Amino acid sequence: MTEWFEQWFGEEYHALYPHRDDEDARRAVALIRGVVPWGPRDRILDLACGPGRHAAELTRWSSRVVGFDLSRAMLRRARERSGGRGALVRGDMRALPFRAGSFTLAVNLFTSFGYFLNEEENRRVVSEVAAALAPGGHFVLDYLNAEHVRRTLKVIEQAKGRDVLVRRRIDGTDRFVIKEIELRDEGRRFEERVRLYGADELAALLSDAGLRVVARFGDYDGAAAGHDAPRVILVATRPARA
Repeated sequence: MTEWFEQWFGEEYHALYPHRDDEDARRAVALIRGVVPWGPRDRILDLACGPGRHAAELTRWSSRVVGFDLSRAMLRRARERSGGRGALVRGDMRALPFRAGSFTLAVNLFTSFGYFLNEEENRRVVSEVAAALAPGGHFVLDYLNAEHVRRTLKVIEQAKGRDVLVRRRIDGTDRFVIKEIELRDEGRRFEERVRLYGADELAALLSDAGLRVVARFGDYDGAAAGHDAPRVILVATRPARA
């Protein structure tokens, strides 16, 4: 069976969300640089890089950025944006094709996690990232704030400039937020489904994979994490060898 993310993250996604520009990427990378030290030759993984907004910003500070994504369409966009800087790799985040200890820093930004119905598959992603980090390396996970989503969910939205209707709901188990996208002008429908992990649940996933959370933030400007914050941004490290 084809997963929802295999169908949705193509040119249709990019056309619907052209406003997702570079400003958020600059703010996110600036926040990370303020917390995580890295040098121009350190290897950085942008996991689920999409069209390469964050990877392009990261290449300003390192010549060894690797963008990783499943979508061929998103990787084409990332290649156009990068201008040949950095590397792009296609694959499944549940089975990273990198040697253990390859990266000084790994990032997973803009809620590009929690896609799988099977909890063990989400755990496997974190374990794969942990294995790919060098001792002393860092992982930054930027995720929606589930508490904030539950309180502020916008159920119906009409996309600007197109005949597109977006419906949002929380499933009957209270574990997933589901977005149904109807492209009325094309007669097509897509779906997004993301696990509603709480901040402590995310921290526990990282801990179970052998990572230690060293900082938490609530937005890209470094605000404190909390119930009303729009994001849950966790910075974790793989402990250095004794």
